[in-house]
Amino acid sequence: MEARNETSTTGGQRRRRKMQRVTMSDVAKLADVSPSTVSLYLRKPQAVSPAAGREIARAIQSLGYVPNLVAGGLAAASSRVVSIIVPSIRNAFFAETVSTLQSELVAEGLQVLLGHSEYGLDQEEALVRTALSWAPAAIVLTGLSHSPATRRMLAASDVPVVEMWELGEEPIDMAVGFSHPQVGATAARHLLSKGRRTLAFLGARMQEDRRAAQRADGFEAACSVGATCRIINHPAAASVEAGAVLLGRALDEVPGLDGVACSNDLVALGVIFECQRRGIAVPEDLSVIGFGDLDFSASCIPSLTTIRPSGDLIGREVARLILARMDAASPGEGERIVDTGHVLVERRSS
Repeated sequence: MEARNETSTTGGQRRRRKMQRVTMSDVAKLADVSPSTVSLYLRKPQAVSPAAGREIARAIQSLGYVPNLVAGGLAAASSRVVSIIVPSIRNAFFAETVSTLQSELVAEGLQVLLGHSEYGLDQEEALVRTALSWAPAAIVLTGLSHSPATRRMLAASDVPVVEMWELGEEPIDMAVGFSHPQVGATAARHLLSKGRRTLAFLGARMQEDRRAAQRADGFEAACSVGATCRIINHPAAASVEAGAVLLGRALDEVPGLDGVACSNDLVALGVIFECQRRGIAVPEDLSVIGFGDLDFSASCIPSLTTIRPSGDLIGREVARLILARMDAASPGEGERIVDTGHVLVERRSS
């Protein structure tokens, strides 16, 4: 049985202001040097005086300038490449989105350049800097959390930007995703509806995975009345092994535990395996709910109740926004925000 969360696709009321690319001349003016000196600095920093180098570096940082490495007559144009940056290429959620997105873009004559940040804002910043230097047709980022330097670079460019897998108040440009706190609340309400009152949210790497932390916060908020709740974090990456470790901690720290929500399905599978090792009946003694609806979720024993984030739909909608922006007469035209919602998939584990 599936209970679908309300899904809506809306165009934002706000329009992105038209922005011009910061040029080498802008850097030269701010640094009070000639454009040729800036050009020389970019090619051979040691060839300019230390004083001039410091001023140029300060101007580049202040303006968010990124040199355009597209050669010759293409320097003023964008390429046919879309840069996609995800936190991890090992995460099956993002793999589904990227695969769908690539299929949609390739059909329109665009190619994909994929980078992964390992949940590091500094690494994402380096990837964005490299991508911008090759004048991409668009940049796709995961989530809404970025370094100040990344935001400055993107604001100083005229490149369409789509942030995916998360929604918030004010995206850089466009956003496609869903509310992670609402996902956490959905999980909590489901467990409460099954009569579970002593609950825990089991998460991995939540000190880096901001979206998993948001799901934990939403879960805790929904548990505030009529139930006890504990959030438990494992510092390593989400895995089956992490799920076993997390359940062991939860059983030690939460007397009478009768329901758990997990930051993803791998963690939930580890919980189910550990329950089998300990002789804990699922769902009779402990209800378990995951996140992601990965391939094994329907076939493991017991089958896993989970929340499906519709990663393929996110990929299609990101591609649609990019293509619409490329066809638009001005940078501010078209939709800016698409809410893809989420789906609760109820199975035997709860």
